[in-house]
Amino acid sequence: MSQSPSFKVKEELSPSLDPESLQRWIVALCAIRFDLEQGQLVEVCYPPGCLTHDEELEIAYSSFPDSISQQQNRSTIHDCIFFFRFRRHLKCQTSNATHSKITEVDKEFSLKSIDKNSVSKRLSSTSSGNVSKYMYGFVFNRQRHDERLKRGGEQKSVVILSHSPYSSVFRPLLQIVGPLYFDIGKIALEHIAAYVSTWPAPVPGKLMDLPIGNTMLKVNLPPAHSLPMENGVSLDESAAPVAPFLPNNQYIPQGLFHDSDLFGAFRGLLLQLWLLWELLLVGEPILIIAPTPPQCCEAVASLVSLVAPLLCSVDFRPYFTIHDPEFACLNSIREGETFPPMVLGVTNIFFLKALRKIPHIVSVGSPPPSSNRVPLSTRSSTGKVSNRPESLGLQQLSLQKFSPSSLLNAIKLRREGPLCLMTQHKEAIWTTYSATTKPDTSILNRLIDAGMSPRVEESMSVVNNEILRRHFLELTINFLAPFGLYFRTTAPLEGSSPYVDPPSLPPFNADEFLASLSARGPGKFILKRMKSNWLDFYRRFLNGPNFMPWFQRRHAVAEQEQDRLWRHARMKTDIQHLISKMSELEVVDSFCVIERLLLRELLVNYPPRVLQLCFQLTVPFFCCSNLEMEVLIPRQLVTN
Repeated sequence: MSQSPSFKVKEELSPSLDPESLQRWIVALCAIRFDLEQGQLVEVCYPPGCLTHDEELEIAYSSFPDSISQQQNRSTIHDCIFFFRFRRHLKCQTSNATHSKITEVDKEFSLKSIDKNSVSKRLSSTSSGNVSKYMYGFVFNRQRHDERLKRGGEQKSVVILSHSPYSSVFRPLLQIVGPLYFDIGKIALEHIAAYVSTWPAPVPGKLMDLPIGNTMLKVNLPPAHSLPMENGVSLDESAAPVAPFLPNNQYIPQGLFHDSDLFGAFRGLLLQLWLLWELLLVGEPILIIAPTPPQCCEAVASLVSLVAPLLCSVDFRPYFTIHDPEFACLNSIREGETFPPMVLGVTNIFFLKALRKIPHIVSVGSPPPSSNRVPLSTRSSTGKVSNRPESLGLQQLSLQKFSPSSLLNAIKLRREGPLCLMTQHKEAIWTTYSATTKPDTSILNRLIDAGMSPRVEESMSVVNNEILRRHFLELTINFLAPFGLYFRTTAPLEGSSPYVDPPSLPPFNADEFLASLSARGPGKFILKRMKSNWLDFYRRFLNGPNFMPWFQRRHAVAEQEQDRLWRHARMKTDIQHLISKMSELEVVDSFCVIERLLLRELLVNYPPRVLQLCFQLTVPFFCCSNLEMEVLIPRQLVTN
């Protein structure tokens, strides 16, 4: 683990806590202890009273590895960082309803015809249901091994709780607050919370400088289009690409968890990344099993980052335990019932039996070594290990895959099934899904093997992650490009009147879209990288859980952008010059349009109390002075 930034507590210089500002970033900071008699106990929750008893219990169960690692030496300390995600105020009945809602999402939102009004209504109802729906817990876990203690050791966890998946912020923050708590206790949580409450509000998609004591965190936040929508749609989302376009700045994040180690998490399964990309894109349920929580959550986060810039609407759980309230509901799914679209990261091999109905199982990572670090580079014929970075080319990746022994092993793995992981952990995938997208060998040939040096390996992982993430970003953007015609905005033509209703965006019809796409094709980029059944892949995407939330959001962003363009054109128009060219009938029509547009502005900008009074009075709007003409106030409100 990398060393934490230096931090010193000076009480006279520490800021005071602003609870409202703290909530913009963090819900609470918790310290949790594993008690031999009572189990997981929340020792500290700061600020107090911000969590329910059930939430505290769920957080406590999710904040520890399934068992204390036995690979550490006697009387040593082992730290690790991971994170989990859970649904707030969840009960089993709610879970069943959510399960049904997720699996029937394509029925709830008909793909046959999507018009402007229905998109706006469904968008607002969906957004209101997603407010604070999930919470993220970022964990700093410390295991102290000491044979003098009961069960040979003890463990505690420090947890940062937030509504936002800002892993680029909370991971480095954990490296400060975790060790600090074990040094000075509860006061560490209070000081860190006070500093966080002084931070400016989060600006999605931007590089931010966040002071924490004598340290400055420089972090990139994920863009707005990848975050759950809470208060409508931000115009900043218009920057999200829906046509073949790649950002010039490679360090600008394009989706969630852009800081995850994609290459490290799936190093043994690089040829299967395109298969995993498809599974997540169409919303197939996936079980990811790893030996440790850090490896487990890193794999889930990396998988979610593969589909950027698409809004991932699949329920993903970076670290899922049997204590999660939803486990009982998932475990009760009967034969023939559809498993909900979820990505579950687990470390307990019991899930292989409990969730045996899940169709896709991915095993990643390797057990913690009991000795020193195992070299990652291949040995030469002399038995020495080369420190020189080498290309991790296709030949190196595929040599074992197509050797006779590896072929026999693959057949054996398929025959034994994932239950073979009960005896020995192996990196493998079990699925019956036939991928449409072909692995890009040119991308694999560009990857670099770092050798045995940890410092070189970390640098090369950054390079490899950038190569892989940029490729899948380009792949996803080109896959979504055919939908771009439904988000094309128009501005008034020069010389024409902007005082008319702007044209509606093209309505979407699934059958017409597929027929048109079949005729014109998805583009050279996709045709080159997919098999001939690419149209079936688009059909599965339309029926999956990711399409409709993404389409609704992009549609609403396009509507806002078009309204902005027309408002700007109206502000620039010389109304006197325009009216001089109109007939009397056209002037009357334009006046009616202007009145309606002003009424719309009134509805948007008036305080709720005045707006409610307007609806109660239902008084016609008219202008009786220059001042009232600007704000369009009802006569009765003026006289009162």
